[in-house]
Amino acid sequence: MSAHTSPTSGPKRVRVHHLAEAKARGEKIAVLTAYDAVTATIFDAAGTDMLLVGDSIGNVMHGHASTIPVTVDEMIPAARAVARAAQRAFVVVDLPFGSYEAGPQQALETAVRVFKETGADGVKLEGGARSAAQIRALTDAGIPVVAHLGYTPQSENLLGGPRVQGRGDDAVERLAADAQAVEDAGAVAVVLEMVPTDVAARITEIVHIPTIGIGAGPHCDGQVLVWTDMAGMTSWSPRFARRYAELGSVLQRAAEDYVAEVKDSSFPDAEHSFEK
Repeated sequence: MSAHTSPTSGPKRVRVHHLAEAKARGEKIAVLTAYDAVTATIFDAAGTDMLLVGDSIGNVMHGHASTIPVTVDEMIPAARAVARAAQRAFVVVDLPFGSYEAGPQQALETAVRVFKETGADGVKLEGGARSAAQIRALTDAGIPVVAHLGYTPQSENLLGGPRVQGRGDDAVERLAADAQAVEDAGAVAVVLEMVPTDVAARITEIVHIPTIGIGAGPHCDGQVLVWTDMAGMTSWSPRFARRYAELGSVLQRAAEDYVAEVKDSSFPDAEHSFEK
Protein backbone atom coordinates (compact mmCIF):
# COMPACT_ATOMS: atom_id res chain seq x y z
CA MET A 1 0.00 0.00 0.00
CA SER A 2 2.91 2.32 -0.60
CA ALA A 3 2.73 5.55 -2.56
CA HIS A 4 4.14 3.74 -5.61
CA THR A 5 1.70 0.82 -5.49
CA SER A 6 -0.98 0.75 -8.17
CA PRO A 7 -4.46 1.15 -6.65
CA THR A 8 -5.51 -1.98 -8.52
CA SER A 9 -2.77 -4.12 -6.93
CA GLY A 10 -3.92 -3.62 -3.35
CA PRO A 11 -7.19 -4.48 -1.61
CA LYS A 12 -10.45 -3.42 -3.26
CA ARG A 13 -11.37 -1.69 -0.02
CA VAL A 14 -8.87 -0.85 2.72
CA ARG A 15 -9.94 -2.25 6.08
CA VAL A 16 -8.45 -2.19 9.57
CA HIS A 17 -6.66 -5.48 9.05
CA HIS A 18 -5.04 -4.19 5.87
CA LEU A 19 -3.46 -1.36 7.87
CA ALA A 20 -2.06 -3.86 10.38
CA GLU A 21 -0.81 -6.10 7.59
CA ALA A 22 0.92 -3.16 5.91
CA LYS A 23 2.87 -2.44 9.10
CA ALA A 24 3.82 -6.10 9.42
CA ARG A 25 5.13 -6.16 5.85
CA GLY A 26 6.90 -2.82 6.15
CA GLU A 27 4.67 -1.24 3.50
CA LYS A 28 4.09 2.48 3.93
CA ILE A 29 0.57 3.83 4.39
CA ALA A 30 -0.29 7.00 2.44
CA VAL A 31 -2.85 9.34 4.01
CA LEU A 32 -4.29 12.66 2.82
CA THR A 33 -6.98 14.90 4.20
CA ALA A 34 -10.14 15.41 2.16
CA TYR A 35 -13.18 17.55 2.87
CA ASP A 36 -15.41 17.03 -0.18
CA ALA A 37 -16.36 14.47 -2.81
CA VAL A 38 -14.28 16.04 -5.60
CA THR A 39 -10.91 15.82 -3.86
CA ALA A 40 -11.84 12.49 -2.23
CA THR A 41 -12.48 10.99 -5.67
CA ILE A 42 -9.14 12.25 -6.98
CA PHE A 43 -7.09 11.09 -3.99
CA ASP A 44 -8.87 7.75 -3.84
CA ALA A 45 -8.10 7.11 -7.51
CA ALA A 46 -4.45 8.04 -6.85
CA GLY A 47 -4.14 5.11 -4.46
CA THR A 48 -4.32 6.93 -1.12
CA ASP A 49 -4.83 4.29 1.58
CA MET A 50 -6.63 6.48 4.10
CA LEU A 51 -8.62 9.69 3.73
CA LEU A 52 -8.80 11.83 6.84
CA VAL A 53 -11.71 14.22 7.14
CA GLY A 54 -9.78 16.43 9.53
CA ASP A 55 -11.02 19.15 11.79
CA SER A 56 -8.36 21.09 9.90
CA ILE A 57 -11.37 21.90 7.73
CA GLY A 58 -11.78 24.80 10.15
CA ASN A 59 -8.62 26.67 9.24
CA VAL A 60 -8.16 25.20 5.75
CA MET A 61 -11.67 25.61 4.36
CA HIS A 62 -13.76 27.66 6.78
CA GLY A 63 -11.38 30.53 7.46
CA HIS A 64 -10.87 29.97 11.19
CA ALA A 65 -7.51 30.61 12.83
CA SER A 66 -7.54 27.15 14.45
CA THR A 67 -9.50 23.91 14.66
CA ILE A 68 -11.15 24.87 17.96
CA PRO A 69 -14.39 26.37 16.56
CA VAL A 70 -15.22 23.32 14.42
CA THR A 71 -18.41 21.49 15.39
CA VAL A 72 -19.77 18.00 14.83
CA ASP A 73 -22.50 19.52 12.66
CA GLU A 74 -19.80 20.90 10.36
CA MET A 75 -17.85 17.65 10.23
CA ILE A 76 -20.76 15.41 9.28
CA PRO A 77 -21.61 16.80 5.80
CA ALA A 78 -17.94 16.84 4.83
CA ALA A 79 -17.39 13.30 6.07
CA ARG A 80 -20.54 12.07 4.35
CA ALA A 81 -19.32 13.49 1.03
CA VAL A 82 -15.88 11.91 1.38
CA ALA A 83 -17.28 8.53 2.42
CA ARG A 84 -19.65 8.51 -0.54
CA ALA A 85 -16.84 9.29 -2.96
CA ALA A 86 -14.20 6.90 -1.62
CA GLN A 87 -14.25 3.52 -3.33
CA ARG A 88 -11.06 2.10 -1.81
CA ALA A 89 -9.58 4.29 0.92
CA PHE A 90 -10.27 3.85 4.63
CA VAL A 91 -12.18 6.99 5.67
CA VAL A 92 -11.51 8.45 9.12
CA VAL A 93 -13.30 11.44 10.66
CA ASP A 94 -11.92 13.74 13.35
CA LEU A 95 -14.02 14.19 16.47
CA PRO A 96 -13.80 17.96 16.99
CA PHE A 97 -12.88 19.77 20.19
CA GLY A 98 -15.59 19.57 22.83
CA SER A 99 -17.23 16.45 21.45
CA TYR A 100 -15.46 13.74 23.47
CA GLU A 101 -13.37 15.24 26.29
CA ALA A 102 -16.11 14.99 28.94
CA GLY A 103 -15.75 11.23 29.07
CA PRO A 104 -16.54 7.88 27.44
CA GLN A 105 -20.29 8.47 27.25
CA GLN A 106 -19.95 11.77 25.40
CA ALA A 107 -17.34 10.27 23.09
CA LEU A 108 -19.56 7.28 22.35
CA GLU A 109 -22.61 9.41 21.62
CA THR A 110 -20.61 11.62 19.26
CA ALA A 111 -18.88 8.77 17.49
CA VAL A 112 -22.07 6.75 17.04
CA ARG A 113 -23.77 9.76 15.47
CA VAL A 114 -20.81 10.41 13.17
CA PHE A 115 -20.56 6.74 12.25
CA LYS A 116 -24.28 6.39 11.46
CA GLU A 117 -24.69 9.67 9.59
CA THR A 118 -21.54 9.62 7.45
CA GLY A 119 -20.72 6.04 6.48
CA ALA A 120 -17.10 6.57 7.54
CA ASP A 121 -14.86 3.68 8.54
CA GLY A 122 -13.43 5.14 11.75
CA VAL A 123 -12.93 8.22 13.89
CA LYS A 124 -9.88 10.03 15.22
CA LEU A 125 -9.41 11.75 18.54
CA GLU A 126 -6.53 13.47 20.25
CA GLY A 127 -4.78 12.54 23.49
CA GLY A 128 -2.92 9.63 25.01
CA ALA A 129 -3.62 8.07 28.39
CA ARG A 130 -6.18 10.79 29.14
CA SER A 131 -8.26 9.60 26.18
CA ALA A 132 -7.80 5.87 26.75
CA ALA A 133 -11.22 5.40 28.35
CA GLN A 134 -12.89 7.07 25.39
CA ILE A 135 -10.94 4.92 22.93
CA ARG A 136 -11.90 1.78 24.82
CA ALA A 137 -15.59 2.73 24.86
CA LEU A 138 -15.62 3.34 21.12
CA THR A 139 -13.66 0.18 20.38
CA ASP A 140 -16.02 -1.89 22.51
CA ALA A 141 -18.90 -0.44 20.47
CA GLY A 142 -17.26 -1.59 17.24
CA ILE A 143 -15.96 1.79 16.08
CA PRO A 144 -12.33 1.84 14.89
CA VAL A 145 -10.32 4.64 16.48
CA VAL A 146 -7.17 6.39 15.28
CA ALA A 147 -5.35 8.17 18.12
CA HIS A 148 -3.30 11.37 17.81
CA LEU A 149 -0.19 12.16 19.86
CA GLY A 150 2.62 14.71 19.86
CA TYR A 151 1.44 18.14 18.85
CA THR A 152 -2.33 18.01 19.17
CA PRO A 153 -3.93 21.08 17.54
CA GLN A 154 -7.01 21.00 19.77
CA SER A 155 -4.67 21.65 22.72
CA GLU A 156 -2.67 24.37 21.00
CA ASN A 157 -3.41 26.94 23.71
CA LEU A 158 -2.07 24.62 26.40
CA LEU A 159 0.96 23.63 24.31
CA GLY A 160 1.85 27.20 23.34
CA GLY A 161 1.06 26.81 19.66
CA PRO A 162 2.58 24.49 17.05
CA ARG A 163 5.71 23.19 18.75
CA VAL A 164 7.72 19.99 18.48
CA GLN A 165 6.73 17.55 21.22
CA GLY A 166 8.81 14.75 22.75
CA ARG A 167 12.08 16.57 23.39
CA GLY A 168 13.85 15.62 26.60
CA ASP A 169 13.92 12.27 28.37
CA ASP A 170 10.78 12.87 30.43
CA ALA A 171 8.79 14.01 27.40
CA VAL A 172 9.94 10.98 25.42
CA GLU A 173 8.86 8.61 28.16
CA ARG A 174 5.46 10.30 28.46
CA LEU A 175 4.94 10.08 24.72
CA ALA A 176 5.93 6.41 24.67
CA ALA A 177 3.59 5.70 27.58
CA ASP A 178 0.77 7.50 25.79
CA ALA A 179 1.38 5.46 22.64
CA GLN A 180 1.22 2.25 24.64
CA ALA A 181 -1.92 3.44 26.41
CA VAL A 182 -3.84 4.12 23.20
CA GLU A 183 -2.76 0.78 21.75
CA ASP A 184 -3.86 -1.02 24.90
CA ALA A 185 -7.19 0.81 24.71
CA GLY A 186 -7.80 -0.57 21.23
CA ALA A 187 -6.70 2.16 18.80
CA VAL A 188 -6.09 0.79 15.31
CA ALA A 189 -3.44 3.40 14.44
CA VAL A 190 -1.85 6.51 15.91
CA VAL A 191 -0.90 9.82 14.33
CA LEU A 192 2.42 11.29 15.53
CA GLU A 193 2.58 15.02 14.82
CA MET A 194 5.70 17.20 15.13
CA VAL A 195 7.76 14.60 16.97
CA PRO A 196 11.56 14.23 16.62
CA THR A 197 12.56 11.60 14.08
CA ASP A 198 14.31 9.31 16.55
CA VAL A 199 11.42 9.47 19.01
CA ALA A 200 8.89 8.61 16.30
CA ALA A 201 11.11 5.71 15.21
CA ARG A 202 11.21 4.39 18.77
CA ILE A 203 7.44 4.59 19.16
CA THR A 204 6.97 2.89 15.81
CA GLU A 205 9.10 0.02 17.08
CA ILE A 206 7.40 -0.42 20.45
CA VAL A 207 3.76 -0.34 19.36
CA HIS A 208 2.06 -2.97 17.25
CA ILE A 209 -0.34 -0.56 15.54
CA PRO A 210 0.63 1.60 12.55
CA THR A 211 2.11 5.03 13.25
CA ILE A 212 1.15 7.79 10.83
CA GLY A 213 3.62 10.66 10.84
CA ILE A 214 3.16 14.32 10.09
CA GLY A 215 6.36 16.18 10.78
CA ALA A 216 7.67 13.04 12.50
CA GLY A 217 10.36 11.84 10.11
CA PRO A 218 10.58 8.93 7.66
CA HIS A 219 10.46 5.98 10.04
CA CYS A 220 6.73 6.00 10.79
CA ASP A 221 4.57 3.32 9.19
CA GLY A 222 2.82 5.95 7.11
CA GLN A 223 2.57 9.65 6.39
CA VAL A 224 -0.27 12.16 6.32
CA LEU A 225 -0.42 15.65 4.88
CA VAL A 226 -3.14 18.26 4.65
CA TRP A 227 -3.97 18.21 0.96
CA THR A 228 -3.77 21.96 0.47
CA ASP A 229 -0.19 21.87 1.76
CA MET A 230 0.67 18.90 -0.43
CA ALA A 231 -0.77 20.56 -3.53
CA GLY A 232 0.64 24.05 -2.91
CA MET A 233 -2.72 25.75 -2.71
CA THR A 234 -1.54 28.61 -0.49
CA SER A 235 1.54 30.81 -0.34
CA TRP A 236 2.68 29.26 2.96
CA SER A 237 3.01 25.67 4.08
CA PRO A 238 4.59 24.15 7.21
CA ARG A 239 8.21 23.07 7.16
CA PHE A 240 7.33 19.38 7.26
CA ALA A 241 5.07 19.55 4.18
CA ARG A 242 6.54 18.99 0.73
CA ARG A 243 4.72 20.91 -2.01
CA TYR A 244 4.14 18.40 -4.82
CA ALA A 245 2.53 21.02 -7.06
CA GLU A 246 1.66 24.71 -7.13
CA LEU A 247 -2.05 24.36 -7.77
CA GLY A 248 -2.91 27.62 -6.05
CA SER A 249 -1.13 29.69 -8.68
CA VAL A 250 -2.50 27.51 -11.48
CA LEU A 251 -6.04 28.01 -10.21
CA GLN A 252 -5.52 31.74 -9.84
CA ARG A 253 -4.27 32.02 -13.42
CA ALA A 254 -7.27 30.07 -14.67
CA ALA A 255 -9.61 32.40 -12.77
CA GLU A 256 -7.78 35.45 -14.13
CA ASP A 257 -8.18 34.16 -17.69
CA TYR A 258 -11.88 33.54 -17.08
CA VAL A 259 -12.43 37.02 -15.65
CA ALA A 260 -10.57 38.63 -18.55
CA GLU A 261 -12.62 36.75 -21.17
CA VAL A 262 -15.89 37.62 -19.46
CA LYS A 263 -14.87 41.28 -19.31
CA ASP A 264 -13.88 41.44 -23.00
CA SER A 265 -16.90 39.37 -24.11
CA SER A 266 -14.78 36.61 -25.66
CA PHE A 267 -16.51 34.07 -23.42
CA PRO A 268 -18.88 32.49 -24.11
CA ASP A 269 -18.18 32.05 -27.82
CA ALA A 270 -20.14 30.03 -30.38
CA GLU A 271 -18.55 26.78 -29.24
CA HIS A 272 -19.93 27.27 -25.75
CA SER A 273 -23.37 28.55 -26.74
CA PHE A 274 -26.59 26.98 -28.08
CA GLU A 275 -28.51 27.70 -31.29
CA LYS A 276 -32.19 27.14 -32.03
